[in-house]
Amino acid sequence: MNSILILFAHPKFEQSRTNKMLVGEIEKMKGVTFHDLYEHYPDFHINISFEKELLAQHDIVVWHHPMYWYSCPPLMKQWIDLVLEYNWAYGPDGKALLNKKCLNVITTGGSRELYCSEGSNHYSVNEFLRPFEQTARLCGMQYLPPFAIMGTHRLSDDELLDMGRQYAQMLQFLQDDCSPQAMKDCSMLNDLEQLNT
Repeated sequence: MNSILILFAHPKFEQSRTNKMLVGEIEKMKGVTFHDLYEHYPDFHINISFEKELLAQHDIVVWHHPMYWYSCPPLMKQWIDLVLEYNWAYGPDGKALLNKKCLNVITTGGSRELYCSEGSNHYSVNEFLRPFEQTARLCGMQYLPPFAIMGTHRLSDDELLDMGRQYAQMLQFLQDDCSPQAMKDCSMLNDLEQLNT
């Protein structure tokens, strides 16, 4: 079974009904480590050696965050800047993350229809996440399609429960089978047939 590290960053977590639902569904899953960056580092002083040890212990890394101005909240960016060091995560001697899997789990206020060339955001979620994809690739990781909960302000309680269930199912799927073939032609993990049956 693949072990999963969820690096969670939400500066207003207590106000997010969507993320509270998602986290409630998965934080006690076996083989899943839930790591709340804002809870651990309210002063932004990241313990780099601790974070590297966490990464070493897991097969799959999840960057779970809301979409803030088409990117991530500042603490997650700082985590990337400080933890993924040259000659550790990348560079000639940077092999620490080689062959690990990585993906984004994001929440957006805007619906999926707004994140396309015809929508008001002009680009897809996948296009906005390209810096994460390239970061993962530079570190020798395999970047997987994102899992996105979109249009969060309009979701009913029942729809949120369903999203939480899908999130847990998606993590279970990654624990059991993380082969690229299983995700062929999938732009978002939400679209996997296994999560929608």
